[in-house]
Amino acid sequence: MAGSKDKPTTTGTGATGQRATLRTISELTGLSQSTVSLSLRGGTALKEETRRKVEEAAKSVGYVPDRAGVRLRTGKTNVVALILDGGDDSIDFARQMIQGIGHAIKGSRYHLTVIPEFVRTQSVETVRYVLDNRTADGVIITHTAPRDRRVQLLMDAGFPFVSHGRTEFFTPHAYHDFHSEAFASMAAERLAAKGCKHLLLLIGDDSTTNHHNIVTAFHHATARLGVVGTVLDSAAARGRPDEIRQLGQDIARQADRPDGIICDSEMRAIALIGGLQDGGLQLGQGIEMIFKQTSDILPTLFPKLDSIVEDVFTAGEELTRLLLRRINGEAPETLQTLFEPSPRWRS
Repeated sequence: MAGSKDKPTTTGTGATGQRATLRTISELTGLSQSTVSLSLRGGTALKEETRRKVEEAAKSVGYVPDRAGVRLRTGKTNVVALILDGGDDSIDFARQMIQGIGHAIKGSRYHLTVIPEFVRTQSVETVRYVLDNRTADGVIITHTAPRDRRVQLLMDAGFPFVSHGRTEFFTPHAYHDFHSEAFASMAAERLAAKGCKHLLLLIGDDSTTNHHNIVTAFHHATARLGVVGTVLDSAAARGRPDEIRQLGQDIARQADRPDGIICDSEMRAIALIGGLQDGGLQLGQGIEMIFKQTSDILPTLFPKLDSIVEDVFTAGEELTRLLLRRINGEAPETLQTLFEPSPRWRS
């Protein structure tokens, strides 16, 4: 068709109101369209000066890649997908995770698609849909199980992904995880140093690798410290806030109640504290608590309460960096990192 070679393959509106194309940037920079295209695709063979010139010109004319055209030409979507677990164990988890990923891809050619999963068993079907339809170049999944079926699907397909959490698969895969073993040991040591003799671990979701790691490390730590360690991972401990509040009341009434509590969730800690207070107990007066902090809510309410921080925003950034490196072909065994917990001893 006549003139088809001049049809824009990219979209965007510059200051003149015209659609910004590769030709627009080429004319503005004096570079060939092929060089401009290579630079916008992240070509490493180009000089830094050339890439910077193209980037500045693209921004000045409001250039936006036509994602449909890119996919037709390259098979790439320039999309990363976050399959976000619907669990509400951590306060502000979703917002901080999304913001961390968004910060990491800012200025890159990638866009973020968030796929919320409110029923965990459906997450496998979501992964299968992404694989079958190639709706993303890579996937981030959260709340992994030891033999996670999503991980197995992605590994079998050879599809780039990174998990927020570890698994027990022999085949290596990219992951970033909170160092939960260090969290449990650190908390137990702190409570023992404050004179606690009977420690209670309140932990939720028992389907994740994180649960296994925390419980195992807790048992090892209490044995090493010579204190009694009890794990409370009943249905009530994983229940609604009102059920956990009732659990706090029950603990307060126990004659042989624990004198130190470790809680793996800020959400559960708030409900438990309410129940302990209902039962007449005050933290710091015969009973101590350490919780995993993911927001500033509980420290605002109880400024003297000890916590150990998990930085979810930073986790989102790290997961994205690992995923982009995996998309670029790096071996998964080189893309495995842990976030070391940060203590906030306040009392």
